[in-house]
Amino acid sequence: MTIPLVVGIDGSEASLEAVDWAADDAARHGLPLHLLYAAAGDHEASAVISAASERAREHAPTVPLSKEVLHGDAASALVDKGRNAFALALGSRGLGDLADMLLGSVSLSVAARADCPVVVVRGAPEHRDGRFGNIVVGVEEGEGSGTALQFALREAYVRSCRLTAVHAWNPSSRALTTRPAPSWYAMEAHRRPPSQVLDDALHGMAERYRDARVSSTVIEGPARRALLDAAAKADLLVVGARRRQGHPGLQLGLINHALLHHAPCPVAVVPQI
Repeated sequence: MTIPLVVGIDGSEASLEAVDWAADDAARHGLPLHLLYAAAGDHEASAVISAASERAREHAPTVPLSKEVLHGDAASALVDKGRNAFALALGSRGLGDLADMLLGSVSLSVAARADCPVVVVRGAPEHRDGRFGNIVVGVEEGEGSGTALQFALREAYVRSCRLTAVHAWNPSSRALTTRPAPSWYAMEAHRRPPSQVLDDALHGMAERYRDARVSSTVIEGPARRALLDAAAKADLLVVGARRRQGHPGLQLGLINHALLHHAPCPVAVVPQI
């Protein structure tokens, strides 16, 4: 049985935008789409499911569609469903969020706990509808970006668009962290130029998706700013998330938090395997 792309719905316009995005992506990947409504009560469940189903069929009439209503905590239900999902798609804001919140609490909680990729669908229509023909993936030092790169390459492949791999490095962050001995990161950076970080990460990956157009960019400066700037002309921003040592869930970090709150396009958080 093919695992589905799951989209969380709550009746908000943001969740319906997530349904639109997820339906299109399910069609590209040849996946079934599963609509999940989870809440403490179910008096609005029928209307919410009906509206979401109509939106999904408008965008992808041939995609197999299933739906489910669960009672209880929405974030926990989505995390549990994500254990057997291609990805979870969520709106950036929910019905219960305060007006000044930039990202809904459910979306943030799911992004921090899920075992599968989580796509927070945000941004203007031109970013959600794939008009730029470009996906951006952040590449960090070490092995934390491997699964994020695979996800981004697969998305670029099914969309027949280009992939831009971005590695940002900040000279000040590579300065000495203790005195007099330099940090491991500073010593490694001296031996391994930033461009080599990208080359090593991309090595062999593109062979699996030979038709994907891949370019790489090294930017001197904070990663948050570099990725937000790159996402200004992107249909999707993909970042990796490490497992927290000794604790369940992911280590989103300050950069991923900032991207989830401020990115101009949908953001995919991909757990490190």
